[in-house]
Amino acid sequence: MKSSTNLMQIFASLQPANEGLAHVVERHLRDYFEALDEDRPVGDLYDRVIQEIERPLLTLALRRCRGNQLRAAELLGLNRNTLRKKIRELGIQAGRRQA
Repeated sequence: MKSSTNLMQIFASLQPANEGLAHVVERHLRDYFEALDEDRPVGDLYDRVIQEIERPLLTLALRRCRGNQLRAAELLGLNRNTLRKKIRELGIQAGRRQA
């Protein structure tokens, strides 16, 4: 569970100390839902939300690992090839210069 601990440390900088990750996400999703137009179904809401979370998660993991994709994959609990695929799909700049 070392990856989970490291992941929580990454998220700790994104939230108030007394508020858990689930509460932060729920609060932001609630705001997002309130902004949706009820008359126009979105249809791809799940994919859009996952992409919005995934991009900063991968970016922060890469920064923490100074661009080392193998270490970032281990931190996230992903296969290195899966991480590389997601980096390409999301258009994330990845390299050793991440710091």
